[in-house]
This record gives sequence, C-alpha cells and structure tokens, in this order.
Amino acid sequence: MRVHRDGAYAAAALDAELDRALQLDERDRALATALAYGALRYGKWLEESLGRHATRGLNRLDAHAHAHLVVAAYQLLVLTRIPPFAAVNEAVTAIREKRGDRVSAFANAVLRKIAGEPKPTAEDLVHAVLASIDPWLARAIERAVGRQPALALLGVGEEAPPIGLRVEDPTQRETWLTKLRAARPDVRFEAGRVSPHAILGRGAGRIVDLPGYPEGAWTPQEEGSQVVALALGANAGDTILDACAGRGNKTGLLARAVKSGSVDAADLHAKKLERLREELSRIGVAPRETAAVDWSVGPGLLRGPYDRVLVDAPCSGTGTLRRRPEILLRRCEKDVVELVRLQRDIVTRAAALVRPGGRLVYAVCSVLVEEAEAVVASVLATPDLGLSAAPFDAPAISRMKPNAASLRLLPHEHGTDGYFIASFVKK
Repeated sequence: MRVHRDGAYAAAALDAELDRALQLDERDRALATALAYGALRYGKWLEESLGRHATRGLNRLDAHAHAHLVVAAYQLLVLTRIPPFAAVNEAVTAIREKRGDRVSAFANAVLRKIAGEPKPTAEDLVHAVLASIDPWLARAIERAVGRQPALALLGVGEEAPPIGLRVEDPTQRETWLTKLRAARPDVRFEAGRVSPHAILGRGAGRIVDLPGYPEGAWTPQEEGSQVVALALGANAGDTILDACAGRGNKTGLLARAVKSGSVDAADLHAKKLERLREELSRIGVAPRETAAVDWSVGPGLLRGPYDRVLVDAPCSGTGTLRRRPEILLRRCEKDVVELVRLQRDIVTRAAALVRPGGRLVYAVCSVLVEEAEAVVASVLATPDLGLSAAPFDAPAISRMKPNAASLRLLPHEHGTDGYFIASFVKK
C-alpha cells in the first residue's frame, strides 16, 4: 500500500514494518517478504485477474482493500504453499476490520472466483511478469541480456534472493560461517561465489541480531555490490575517491583496502554521508573527507588528483529488480534518457580528478545497454576526457574474466544482482 500510495521503496518500507513486528518468527518474516515482493512483481497482471471478476472495477476501492486483494490474489494464483481458504479468509477478515461488511463481502466474492480458476503454468507466470512491466523496459532488458537471464533478473519463482554479508577480513570467512550456522541452525548460510568477503543467508531474519554485527566483524552488503568495490583494485597507500558513495558500503571496503592511504567519499545527499560516517565508525575505519557534491554542476571542493576513482553512478536499478520490484512500476524510457545524461556528466567531471596513469571504474546496478556499453562508447569517443579502456587490475575480476575491460554480473551466472562494470586508465 505504501509503495503505491506514497511512492515508498519496498525494501525500506518492509524492513521498517518487520522491525516493529517483533512477534513474527523467521518463517513469517520470510513469507511477508515473499508476499510483498511477489504482489509488486506481478501487480498489473494480478489487478487484471481481479478485474475480470469485479463487474464495477477496482478503481473505487481504497488503498487498504486494494492491497489486500492483490496480496491474496498473488497467493491464490502464484504461490503453491498457501491453502486457498487461508488466503481468502485472511484478506476478507482484514478488509472487514477496516472497511466493514459490504466491502469484505465484495472481496470474498471476487477472491472465491479467483480461487476457482486453474493455476497458471510456469510459462503463464513468465508472461504475467512481463505483462506487468512497461513494454519498453521489458524489451530493453531482454535485448540487453536475453530472455532467460531477464527472467532471473525479474525474480520469477518463489525463492527470495539471499541477504549478503561482507566479512571485513576475508581470511575469517569460514570462521564466521561456522559461528553464524551455530547461532541460527535453521538458516541457510553459504559462502559467496564471486566475492571472497561474501556470506549469503536465506531466511536470516533481523541480521543486526546476528553475532558479529555489533563488533563490526561484518557488514550487510549484496555480493555484487562487493565486487563493484573490489573491481577498483585498491592497494595499500592509494588515494581514492568514491564519487557516488551513498551510505558507504563500498567506501568501507575501499577504506580497509588502502590501509595507510586515504578514501574521500562524495554524494549528492548530505544525509547519506551522515549515515556513511556512522557505519564506517562501527567497523573501525573512516574516510579522509566527505563532500556533498552535485556532479551535474561540478566537482564541488574536490580537487584530487586521485590514484583511483569509483563512479558507481545513479541508474535505473534494473539489475536489482528481484529485490526492488517497485522499479517495475516507475521506470520508463524517458527516465533512462535522463539518467544516461547524468552518468556521462559524472564520468566527465570525475575523470578530471584522476592522476595521469590512474584508474577510473564506472559501474551501474543496471543491465540496460543504454547505461552500460553505450556510456562506455561515449566516454571513449570523447578524447578530451583522456580515458582509455584498460583491463581490470583487480584479482577478484581477473579470476572471473581475465584481461577484460568490462564485465556484467547476472543472477543466473554469478548469483548476484545485475551490474555492469567498466575499467579505464587516464592517459
């Protein structure tokens, strides 16, 4: 309801509710997550299915009743583990408590008709997800990565993606795997596939309650995001700029890698930089400087030169659709055109701060060609920037794709969210 009514981010809104719902056990928390994400992922198709049995349409329903109907329809049509009578009863009871007998009777009639329909096939569900997306976006994703990888990106299937943890000392990953498994034997913990720091947990619940978090032994961070930071190839003594640092997940990894060197963190939003300083303090590292910078205008007070610059640019987020299904409701071609312009501006201005012989790594959590290969081609076609494509000099990338100057991470291949990463050297 908050995603539709307030434009909220699904993950943030859900996390806030789950933090308040202390009475829920881990299985209920996992189910709540599956229901919220699934109802958003199949939203348009679910509304059309409900609309077939609502002769007066759904437009006159308030947000509360509408949300309950969509969540119930998702359970009836997509999930296989919820008894139909339970899904119908929960929705009808909740609607009656808020909206009375008349609206609940309408909901009961519609949902019972939905429950009487045959279950969609796996291929039907594929079409259902694709039918719930902006047509241009669906074509753009499939054009970029192909049909099956696109379906993996969209999160087709019941299992939610794992939570990622970044162990601060990768040599201690096995030790922390053992400790976490002992603390939560009902949770599936496993080592990540492409980051030496990564531990993945399925059904882990409130991760801040797990051992190791309070003392800063590990940090919540999706595995692909870890690889983006590792791709910069930070070495001890380097002077580094994290140009779009956000809340500092990548900054923390970089600050630990440079040891006696230094990391500056920039972001458009000062509030995020406050969170960054708090989070880095928890794990025992600190940026040399933080700066609120609007890259569309200029580099602010940043002067450089830097040995290495990471530009993890604002993007469409199409690589994170399995975790952020609300993106399907919001992105269109016009958004991507504007984002590409911003991405080019940031690379242009950040490139001026790289020392000769230094390195710039460009990354987006998007799979769209427009934000990936097309931006790289534009950079290389602008000689004044002084950037040339260069193979990554980071061991984590060399193990995956030797001698590559760009790389895509995809769920079906690497187990991560979708990312595009490219490496440049300043002439």
